[in-house]
Amino acid sequence: MATETVKFFEPQRDQMFIDMTFGAGGHTRALLEAAPGSTVVALDRDPLAHRLACEMAEQFPGRIVPLLGRFSELPALLRTVEGLDRQRHFDGVLFDFGCSSMQFDEAARGFSISHDGPLDMRMDRDRCPEQLSAAEVLARIQEPDLVRILKVYGEEKQAKKIARAIVNVRFTVKRIETTAELANIVAHCLSQGDSAGGQGTYDFRQDKLRRPAHVATKTFQALRIFVNNELNEINYGMVLAKHLLRTGGKLVTIAFHSLEDTIVKRHLTGHVVDDVASRVPLQYVSHTLAHETEAMQEMMKPHWKQMHKHVMVPTDEEVAENPRSRSAKLRAAVRLS
Repeated sequence: MATETVKFFEPQRDQMFIDMTFGAGGHTRALLEAAPGSTVVALDRDPLAHRLACEMAEQFPGRIVPLLGRFSELPALLRTVEGLDRQRHFDGVLFDFGCSSMQFDEAARGFSISHDGPLDMRMDRDRCPEQLSAAEVLARIQEPDLVRILKVYGEEKQAKKIARAIVNVRFTVKRIETTAELANIVAHCLSQGDSAGGQGTYDFRQDKLRRPAHVATKTFQALRIFVNNELNEINYGMVLAKHLLRTGGKLVTIAFHSLEDTIVKRHLTGHVVDDVASRVPLQYVSHTLAHETEAMQEMMKPHWKQMHKHVMVPTDEEVAENPRSRSAKLRAAVRLS
């Protein structure tokens, strides 16, 4: 959704932006071409994306500042660049959450169900030696903890059944080390106890938009989010955006599932407690509690004004060109104070 992103930012000469998820650089290139003289800080935690950012920096001399790290590492990284360590300094911040197509397409990264490879899923690759791969997580984790990961991060209704199958295989057969092994275990366990059809009948089911999806999709999503601490990083990134943007600066986020979008939405609507997106939806907050007027006014003071009434989704033409964009949800907001 590069076109929509540029439209909301309305980039001008000498403005400065942060692309918090550089990836292959499509959004950064669109911003730079739309506003000659603008500058983009290109952040990504993936060493491959960082290398691409360095290569693009040669095409746009002095206009790209490549940085390698997570959202939570950005403050320390900015302090290493002269003139970028100030708050309220940037005109725009862009987030494009989730995995990039490069990561899905490379079997060795372990993100994709359709490409057999080692069960890795680390966006940082070997940059952080203490970070566990998905295979190492499955080799060590206790069943109750795995159930919680699948239920919370994957919104998987069959979390207990899948977790039991994974633990049983680990103890009775072998350690799970490849994406194909994990996908087959999930597909096999969900095919048990049902009389209709064979195992192949249960390889796919429908997602929330009634599209066919492999039965292991939610399991892979849950493990990826856990391995990379994605939701905490997203929450921290939203807090950073509030401190980095000047008054009138613009924020654009692109999310691909409800867990990401919910964090963004609650930050934009002020439903945040101690800089953390509340886990309780607004409709479940008690209306019988009484608070001091001044405290409530300060708490509800808005920091953002959304630039559109409803969440934006890709056009049919973009989905036809890039099917992976079909789940994208774009939100744009202006920093008020």
